[in-house]
Amino acid sequence: MRYVTSLVAVVLAVVLSLAPLTYAQAPPPWKQGQPPEMANSPLAPVAQPPAPKAPGEIPIGKLKVPQGFKVELWASGINNARVMVWGAKGTLFVSSRVAGNVYAVTEQGGQRVTKVIAKGLNLPNGIAFRDGTLYIAEIHRITKIEGVEDKLGAADLTGEMKVVYDILPRDLPHGWKYLAFGPDGKLYFNIGAPCNICIPPDTHANISRVNADGSGFEYWAHGVRNSVGFDWHPVTKDLYFATHARDWLGEDVPSDRFDVAPKKGLHFGYPYCHQGDIPDPQYHSGRSCSEFAPPLIKTGPHVGGNGVMFYTGAMFPPEYKNRAFLAQRGAWNRTEKTGYKVMMVTLRTGDVPKYETFLEGFLENNQPWGRPNYTVHMKDGSILLSDDYAGAIYRISYSK
Repeated sequence: MRYVTSLVAVVLAVVLSLAPLTYAQAPPPWKQGQPPEMANSPLAPVAQPPAPKAPGEIPIGKLKVPQGFKVELWASGINNARVMVWGAKGTLFVSSRVAGNVYAVTEQGGQRVTKVIAKGLNLPNGIAFRDGTLYIAEIHRITKIEGVEDKLGAADLTGEMKVVYDILPRDLPHGWKYLAFGPDGKLYFNIGAPCNICIPPDTHANISRVNADGSGFEYWAHGVRNSVGFDWHPVTKDLYFATHARDWLGEDVPSDRFDVAPKKGLHFGYPYCHQGDIPDPQYHSGRSCSEFAPPLIKTGPHVGGNGVMFYTGAMFPPEYKNRAFLAQRGAWNRTEKTGYKVMMVTLRTGDVPKYETFLEGFLENNQPWGRPNYTVHMKDGSILLSDDYAGAIYRISYSK
């Protein structure tokens, strides 16, 4: 008996000693799909800085925009600033992703003051506002804070969050959400693929919607690897969205996409087909690219398109009306970095859309000092642009 006990102890000790080694050798999720010949590639995601940049560390003068436009620092010190939405009483609510916070920016005594109103959340990228209520999308759930602007005097509103919908996958890869109310009054959000490349469950790689009370869940679009930004055309009310393509297929392929889903049920190709014309070498499953909705625009390889916003303000020149602004957070899976700019799309009846640069200058010597994420209108017709890398928000205005 003593021998058996000793043997069990030895075996257990060996297993425990090997466990840390096994854990240490497990590749991170972003390496999934990496071909063996690229095992030693130096390419890796751009690390988020530990803290936002101070105003003096933000080289705003390096940003280039068309003649007549101006970029200025509107707010700083907002760790990992992402999606922005306005409250009815003039509060700018700002989400984060890795910081786990939701912020409120208010005017007090002529100064902008930023306050954390919810913290410790699970990648709360998506926020939306409707009828006095702030909606927050984490990986696993959508919650709401009712009457939020009347409660900003409280130290912390995390305890005020009420569940709207919590039957969501909990996968970390591509699990963060974008959240917005559609013209139909429903809440739309993405459920990303739980991998770089794989055959995802039917519950993943889609854009979905629910009623504002959490009822009536349904899928709107399928085969969407990871869309964290969309908007509806001001005239047609069609849904347009940006999509991140897979990694490790090549430096110049596949292209990311800008798509339109005018009706429910379209499939956009993932994981079988990329950029509309490249079958996946491993996961094509015999499917033809012609089976799927083609991209409206190939936006470029690994550009990391996030924010999508149709301009409806009155400040910019008339030709900017109803143009789409695409904020591209930028590449990591490419030696020569791409993205890190704001692009414009002009939709043209009977012709291909015009796709051109609006703002650039976040890259210096192939390294980013900032990463543009999302845009939002201001009442005067200018727009705000968030930068999660610098922890800042910029205002873009126009004057003749």
